[in-house]
Amino acid sequence: MSTETDEPAITLYRLQACPFCERVVRKLDEYDLDYRSRFVEPMHSDRNVVKRISGKRTVPAIVDEATGVTMSESANIVDYLDATYGDGAATDDAVTDRREA
Repeated sequence: MSTETDEPAITLYRLQACPFCERVVRKLDEYDLDYRSRFVEPMHSDRNVVKRISGKRTVPAIVDEATGVTMSESANIVDYLDATYGDGAATDDAVTDRREA
């Protein structure tokens, strides 16, 4: 999935060797999704780029240009990737999610 500029639709903000970030990476790889990694500052107080996009300084955080979704927290991201790109992504779960929004 690429935008018109051939950039991946998904940007993952992460830290080097972060187990929560690696959980998201494994899920992105499982679904064979193109994504761009942006490694952020290790110091929590220096992660202004992440705060600008997600409202928090925590990682991982993703921006999915294809759906307009921005979120943080690895468990939430994995659930989102499962619902959006996993088996049955466009089935009842997607309809339920739209109703709850």
